[in-house]
Amino acid sequence: MSAPEQSLIDKIKQLPPQRLAEVEDFVDFLRVRDDERRLTQTASHASEPAFSAVWNNEDDAAYDRM
Repeated sequence: MSAPEQSLIDKIKQLPPQRLAEVEDFVDFLRVRDDERRLTQTASHASEPAFSAVWNNEDDAAYDRM
């Protein structure tokens, strides 16, 4: 275990029991947020080929040059 991990565990152990639920909720929030970001990025990358024909055309290129 790394020093930062051990330091965090030591700090958590010093918290009163009622705060442990808050810490757990926050950790769960971080994990869900990261999962949602990965899902959004994956969906964006997966949709790029489908939108390529729409985005890559002369009319769009003229607009981009404005």
